[in-house]
Amino acid sequence: MNIGFDGKRAANNLTGLGNYSRSLITQLVQFFPQNQYFVYTPKIKEARQIKHFFNLNNVLGVLPSSSKFLWRTLRIKNQLLADQIDVYHGLSHEIPFGIQKTAIASIVTIHDLIFLKFPHYFGRIDRFIYRLKCKYACTHADKIVAISEQTKKDIISFFNIDEEKIEVVYQGCDESFKIQAKDILKQQVKEKFVLPDQYILNVGTIETRKNLLTLVKALPDVSIGYMLVVVGKETPYKKLILDEIEKLSLRHRVIFLEDVPFTELPSIYQMASAFVYPSFYEGFGIPIIEALYSEVPVIAATGSCLEEAGGAGSLYVNPEDYAELSRTINRVLEDSSLQIQMKLAGLAYAQRFNDKRIANEMMKVYQDAHNHKLNTYRR
Repeated sequence: MNIGFDGKRAANNLTGLGNYSRSLITQLVQFFPQNQYFVYTPKIKEARQIKHFFNLNNVLGVLPSSSKFLWRTLRIKNQLLADQIDVYHGLSHEIPFGIQKTAIASIVTIHDLIFLKFPHYFGRIDRFIYRLKCKYACTHADKIVAISEQTKKDIISFFNIDEEKIEVVYQGCDESFKIQAKDILKQQVKEKFVLPDQYILNVGTIETRKNLLTLVKALPDVSIGYMLVVVGKETPYKKLILDEIEKLSLRHRVIFLEDVPFTELPSIYQMASAFVYPSFYEGFGIPIIEALYSEVPVIAATGSCLEEAGGAGSLYVNPEDYAELSRTINRVLEDSSLQIQMKLAGLAYAQRFNDKRIANEMMKVYQDAHNHKLNTYRR
């Protein structure tokens, strides 16, 4: 088959949706090399991991043949037809307008519906655009891929979509998190970022929804021998965090890292004593998978899909209860047997997110949608 992708994020984003897009396509190339993979993008960013991605066999980057204006929404359809695309996958919440009128089977991945569940985090115009694109995609795509059971429930609830149209295909993480970094690299990373011998790790954009504030409030009651290392992009929410740190006299116990090279992030995970992720809401939570593969005990929040990501071997707390969080962190840090148990259980659970399984599940979605579209289109 010729399989096309909305590649804007694969070709330009170095985190989040960019990692998801590149990881999925790389898995498909590895296990299904008989197909051609067309990655449609208005531009391609100069970055090592993106360059490596486009050097993969059977991956072809496709730039606009005409104006970039509304290309991914309106103009791309003719290009897909010219390239004889069999299946088109919108990797993030949207598909081209009118693709349902062609013989091309369309798939859309829905990561989360945060803009509907927590509308106050978004501007009115952004909410309107996100809802318009997402509802159109869910209504007109041949198949919807939800990245968790939680997201599937949200799609059904908000858009009244038949659950038979939705397939849950989990996300994985980059291979680098599955390989123990060499000691010399860990030491270099430790020295570069001036990391302590013992620390709790939190990874993710520093924004309200990620709820770093609860973790900061828990820190005074966490064993004094452990610092908090936060890796993530800043937003205005960080000021609230800094104010709380100042109020609690915690400046000496919190380290913020931004723009960490992706090649060095696995070492930071692997040297951590525990990974704590108290987010109010996630579509899935890839940092948890990264932590499980890094063999780090995981403590996360109840209330969305993080139990799906972390499994029964991880621990979960109310995201608003910082006292419970501090008790849970101390319980893990003070019990070496529990740490070993959590690491082994977490690593075993993470195998459900392995590359081959995800690639096989996604390819089945493509083949089923393609066959159904052909049968329907011929009638």
